[in-house]
Amino acid sequence: FKYEAAVKAREARKNQVNTIIKEMKLRPKIDKHDYETKKSHIERFLAAGDKVKVTIMFRGREQHRPELGHRLLMKLAGDIVELGTVESEPRQDGRNMTMVIAPTRKKAEARAAARRNEASETADAAQATSSAPMTDSVDTDAAAS
Repeated sequence: FKYEAAVKAREARKNQVNTIIKEMKLRPKIDKHDYETKKSHIERFLAAGDKVKVTIMFRGREQHRPELGHRLLMKLAGDIVELGTVESEPRQDGRNMTMVIAPTRKKAEARAAARRNEASETADAAQATSSAPMTDSVDTDAAAS
């Protein structure tokens, strides 16, 4: 009885999903290409099923213009609306302004989709190698002589 309970507990632990929060740090005066790069990283994190904490760091005179950071965070939220939703609105905390974005898909669903893609790719690769034409090495040796 104790063994069966231990096995059930182990299975339950294995099927648990740990929520991981990834953090992406930005500055208010970010260039367009840098913004696109950071946005693509955030999209990759959300597609994998992880939450993303976006932090905007203010320095010096930038601290007197928090609306720039708020505008940047809202633009980012609008750009990734198909992959995630805003879990916590932009909030100023000292020198930083943070916002948390949660994925629309759960991590377990994302992991299952990745497994399906991987399984189909390996099946396609196996099928391609098995259907490759076989050449008879005896005929090629005789023709070469």
